[in-house]
Amino acid sequence: MNYLKNTLRIVAFLLVGTLYAQQQANYSLYNYTMNVINPAYAGADGRTAFTSNFRSQWINVPDAPETQSFFLAAPINDNIGLGITVVRDKVFIESSTSLNVDFSYRLQLNESLNLFLGLKAGGSTYNLDTSRITYIGIQDDPILGQVDTSFRPNVGFGAYLKHDKYFVSFGAPVLITHKRLDESEGVRTENTNAPHIYLSGGYDFDLSPTVELRPSAMFRYVTDAPLGVDITAAIRLYERYELGVMYRTEGAVSGVMMLNLADWFDLGYAYEAVTATELSSLNNGTHEVVLRFTFANRNKTMSDNDASTEE
Repeated sequence: MNYLKNTLRIVAFLLVGTLYAQQQANYSLYNYTMNVINPAYAGADGRTAFTSNFRSQWINVPDAPETQSFFLAAPINDNIGLGITVVRDKVFIESSTSLNVDFSYRLQLNESLNLFLGLKAGGSTYNLDTSRITYIGIQDDPILGQVDTSFRPNVGFGAYLKHDKYFVSFGAPVLITHKRLDESEGVRTENTNAPHIYLSGGYDFDLSPTVELRPSAMFRYVTDAPLGVDITAAIRLYERYELGVMYRTEGAVSGVMMLNLADWFDLGYAYEAVTATELSSLNNGTHEVVLRFTFANRNKTMSDNDASTEE
């Protein structure tokens, strides 16, 4: 069994390690982590809120991917919102931390429809702990010493159309590419962080005065990678409790829930299982937890869109 775990760990580094830094983490509770990918969400629901997301992938596989996300967002006035987003990714010997400031501006199209435009600016650090390779029996490769660990600036933008019953979101959070490795003795060893584009939307269907059907979908496009799609179907009860399922075309299915336990506190949880047989037998799935704390009352001048649960 240790051999299988070590093999999977090596595969995770060779496959995920070369792609994971290219592609941002995929969230099962993506409707509640929109600030990471779209700066237009900063303060768009008229509340000051702090949200944290903890995602631990492939339980029982040592050094499997882990992601921690934190974002604080607040409306400055009726039209301007600001936010700060911090994301830390780790997989095997790789780790990165990004810090971005988000700015959003509201354009009121009519009484129930608003368009938010957003800008994201900041950067990230990248680290490769090569000293940890040898403990699983792999010799240190001098090429890995060429990794660029300097600060990497980033800019992004987004748009968010928000109605009382539906939403449409477009985000491009990573626009500046960076090399990870250089050329050595004529061998190209670089790996580039690729631009990301996200398109998502959802609609609320009233099934009864206390029950809503809330389907949503997210499309992900990353240069030189297949188009990814997440599809979620959820039921919301009494405007407080949400239960649903999520299917990812890249090979995963999740059970998700979001509970409004108090006016100031929401708790979310998702359990994700891979559908690929060769991986499902070697791990116990992925756990994801969302904690959201609201510090201010809703701004009544900004429309409330329950079809989107962005913060």
